[in-house]
Amino acid sequence: MAEVKLHGFWPSPFLHRVIWALKIKGVDYEYIEEDLSNKSEQLLKYNPVYKKIPVLVHGGKPISESLIILEYIEETWPENPLLPTEPYEKAMARFWIQYGLDKAAVYRAILQATGGEEKEKAAKEFSEVLKTVEEKALGDKKFFGGDTINLVDITYGVVAYWFKNMQEVIGVEVLEPKSLPRLCRWAENFLQVPVIKENLPDRDKMLVYMRAMREKIVAAKLGN
Repeated sequence: MAEVKLHGFWPSPFLHRVIWALKIKGVDYEYIEEDLSNKSEQLLKYNPVYKKIPVLVHGGKPISESLIILEYIEETWPENPLLPTEPYEKAMARFWIQYGLDKAAVYRAILQATGGEEKEKAAKEFSEVLKTVEEKALGDKKFFGGDTINLVDITYGVVAYWFKNMQEVIGVEVLEPKSLPRLCRWAENFLQVPVIKENLPDRDKMLVYMRAMREKIVAAKLGN
């Protein structure tokens, strides 16, 4: 098998999407931690356009952007499939993955909100996005993939762990049982899947990182 390397930064949910997929597929890889304040020559070489992580290098060939990497992993290692085989179901899975990507600005708005009114507005908008996901994509299923997780679950993992913890840092409540009961149950189930549970960043360490990041965002915004 060709050598597989993964360049990442430990708190990144986009990195962990790739880690989960590789673990589920049983792919051995070498992990390379990047210092994003002093990016390595390798990272700049492998992702000269965006200069970001994650980057998967397979047999010397680099692939960047987490969703593209996930598709590559699915096609390259078909064992333990993460997309449905039936064409319509596969199309629907890709639709909801794209929906999450399209709503990234709504997610970022919460991270960047400062005043109470701005937080409330951003939280309401994101809640509406999650309600759509809960009602139209998840429904009464345990996972988006049914009884087992698939690529939709993996891509929404940022909500289950990172956003759930970020709420504490920002001081908002969006993902909570009263308003999003099925999505909250999904998040609990998802985080108990062994391959997910065993491959998450340390919560305390991540909260420290999140608070520092949040302070920088607020300071930059107020400075403008």
